[in-house]
Amino acid sequence: MSYEYSYCAPTGGLPDQNNHARERAVFTNSYAVIPHGVMSDIVVSYLPGWDKTRAWTLARPLTGFAETFAQLIVEVSPGGGSSDPEPDPMAECVLFILAGHVRVTIGARAYELDPGGYVFVAPGDKYTVQNDNDTPATFVWIRKRYEPVPGIDMPESFVTADMEKPPIEMPNTSGYWSTSRFVDPHDLRYDFHVNIVTFLPGGTIPFAETHVMEHGLYVLQGRGVYLLNQDWVEVSEGDFLWLRAFCPQACYAAGRQPFRYLLYKDVNRHAKLELG
Repeated sequence: MSYEYSYCAPTGGLPDQNNHARERAVFTNSYAVIPHGVMSDIVVSYLPGWDKTRAWTLARPLTGFAETFAQLIVEVSPGGGSSDPEPDPMAECVLFILAGHVRVTIGARAYELDPGGYVFVAPGDKYTVQNDNDTPATFVWIRKRYEPVPGIDMPESFVTADMEKPPIEMPNTSGYWSTSRFVDPHDLRYDFHVNIVTFLPGGTIPFAETHVMEHGLYVLQGRGVYLLNQDWVEVSEGDFLWLRAFCPQACYAAGRQPFRYLLYKDVNRHAKLELG
């Protein structure tokens, strides 16, 4: 059976007055779930240096919450964008296009990106983002402060796309669980990965992963049931999950579509031996 991939993007607006107030939102000291219905007009942020743009901030470094990264969903209206999007000179980022079309320029080279487009911008590289089309463009923007290591070169910026990275089957899963990797896991220049994880209907993580990596997880497509610490939580496309280091986690795909999510994790660096 063949499946088509899609990428869910929030559209804002306000929920119906008859909706339940709490919906499925959960915030704990080991995980958080921000469902897609929470991404309404009244919680958007407007960012310095960006024109005709609004963003939903899903994670940022905060005591008791995300420690290593910030994650946003950014919506750029026609004619909008930024000629200087990044205020931190040591920041690196990934942009993943969900809807619409944008032009990303890195240095002197411009790239026209459609849904599924993937951009990694290395620390210190200048880039711009522009929407010259007549419909809004929406993308995930994941930012992290780079951790340099003596003797290891800085990473390089690159542009690719979901469809250019065939999913790699996880061992002994018969293709029900696969990962699309955009960076070689053994390349120590990169101190974070943003991959796409795909479960076909019936696919599962059959054990409670418990590990040092922090996660930001944005559901691109489909439905699943996720084990978060000791709770089984239903999630669906457009939802965001944050998992702190060592939070036990597992999942299985539900429904008839592939269950796919964009997964951030910090990698390839020694653990800090002091806080702050």
